[in-house]
Amino acid sequence: MTNKDQIEAAATGRDYSKRTALRVFAALLAPYKGLAAFTLLMLLCDITGMLFIPTELAALLNSIASGGGMDEVVRHGLVMLGASVLGSGGCIVSYRAASKLAAYVGRDLRLAVYERSLAFSGSDFNRFGTGSMITRTLSDANVVQQTLLMAFVMMGPVPVTCVVAIILTFHIDWMMGWVLTAVTITVLAISAFAVVKSAPIFLIMQGFIDRMNVRLREAITGVRVIRAFGKEPYERERLDETFEDYAQRAIRVNLVFAVTDTATFFIMNAVESLIFYLGANRVGAYAMQIGSISAVIEYAMLIMFFMMMAQFALLQMPRALACLTRAAEALDLEPGIADPEAPRELPRVCEVAACWPGAEKGSGAEACGPGAEKGFGAAPDAVARFSHVRFRHADADEDTLHDLDFSLLRGQTTAVIGNTGSGKSTIAKLLLRFHDVTEGSLEFEGRDVREVAQADLRSRIAYVPQKAWLFSGTIADNLRYGARQATEEELWHAVDVAQGAFVHELPDGLASRVAQGGTNFSGGQRQRLAIARALARRADLYIFDDSFSALDYKTDAALRHALTGELRGAAVLIIAQRVSTIRHADQIVVLNEGQVVGLGTHDELMETCPTYRAIADSQMKGGAEDGHRE
Repeated sequence: MTNKDQIEAAATGRDYSKRTALRVFAALLAPYKGLAAFTLLMLLCDITGMLFIPTELAALLNSIASGGGMDEVVRHGLVMLGASVLGSGGCIVSYRAASKLAAYVGRDLRLAVYERSLAFSGSDFNRFGTGSMITRTLSDANVVQQTLLMAFVMMGPVPVTCVVAIILTFHIDWMMGWVLTAVTITVLAISAFAVVKSAPIFLIMQGFIDRMNVRLREAITGVRVIRAFGKEPYERERLDETFEDYAQRAIRVNLVFAVTDTATFFIMNAVESLIFYLGANRVGAYAMQIGSISAVIEYAMLIMFFMMMAQFALLQMPRALACLTRAAEALDLEPGIADPEAPRELPRVCEVAACWPGAEKGSGAEACGPGAEKGFGAAPDAVARFSHVRFRHADADEDTLHDLDFSLLRGQTTAVIGNTGSGKSTIAKLLLRFHDVTEGSLEFEGRDVREVAQADLRSRIAYVPQKAWLFSGTIADNLRYGARQATEEELWHAVDVAQGAFVHELPDGLASRVAQGGTNFSGGQRQRLAIARALARRADLYIFDDSFSALDYKTDAALRHALTGELRGAAVLIIAQRVSTIRHADQIVVLNEGQVVGLGTHDELMETCPTYRAIADSQMKGGAEDGHRE
């Protein structure tokens, strides 16, 4: 089954029009019931004014035809003026109120989906994909917002207009009343046909928007790779295929629109001619007055006008219902990782003197966190402990990690090394609780991480990811990402420890601009800024996930030497590929296909662990091992 067929199958099998979408919509509208009621009241004023004008116009014409005086003309004219003021005022106020209501609902929907996505684990997020979540947060919310606005200003007047206009027409003449009734039923049937035909197409189109978003992001993000391999024609063909699939469905929907509009315009002109023809006969038979023909025509035109306007909103309803259902899929998904109902607090640890940047020896209390007691200097040995931990992804057939059993000790550096795909980075994700262990236990400061609030856990960890991602703003903004109250002196200290001498050479220093992703810096500069961001934060555990790979050997060695004295009051975990980066670690964990095959120092592992020795020998032969030259 092709990707296109999968999208169509998923779309046609989804219950987009019933309880799920309406439940989400009701929850979004509930806080604004008062505003919604006020909007409907103003719409009623608008409709009352519009319908009263043709009624008074007919009365005015009939009065003149029957020989009424100037007083009758003035009276009817003043009543029409009042009706126009009421209708125009109601129209202006109702449109403004409806716009505010739609904007509030759209805002709440975006925030709800975005905030829910922040609670997702990695596997939860992968169920939707980045492109789909962007579409659900932005495009889908816009569709719901615009459809709600159209529903109020285009569909809201239709029921009242149709019912009142038909009643007034029956009051004028029964034959004309049946004509308007037949016209109303005919246009409603045409609108229902258009909605039934367009609903499945709109749902499929939303799936194609997701696919277009994914393909465009791939092409833009990977443009250098595409150019390097000369694959522009291939990528253009892929994009053309995606756009063509969407365009075909859009053409089908537009064809439905064209048929509906054409039929409605034809009926509008036919009805006008019919009313003139029948009206002349009824006037000749003295069944109605000549001025009443104008009122019937106005009623018919108002009904047709609002019915045409309502068609646009009706044709958007299936798409809006589909968008609400897609939002409900994200909102109803229970995160795979959630905080416990009664989370346990992590113990507050008062660090020993000089364990943090800027603390002076002998101070002891200067580095204490809030709530810690002065004079308490002995910290627990194990900051984190893996006790026979096994981990398996939800969609996997076998474990990624097997029986991990080791500790990360305060004041020591633990390194993890292994071949690509051995599960090194998964260890960091378990510590940050991006995933939960499948078996065994993972403790942080003596507490099982599943019993601790995620925010509390992550506030005690400083993390440098594999991909050094920087946010748009300034260097100072990025460094304060995990330490909002950090002073400029502390930021410069973190930059210096991270070997960020290039920051001193920038004209604006810490105020220098950073592009999204840090693309205006080299790979090594981004890594050093990411390391400085972690160092600016006081933490119990520092995780460096392959964070030295873009550094040259001299900078790597200088950085590791600076970190030795800087982080002696915390546990340090270094995940690396190069033996030279970890050879001086207090303990090295060697992974092979998710299993610990070696645990010890560099010298011990060179003697006892064939896997580690093979890695070291291969790097020394390639000129990567610089340990003996340091």
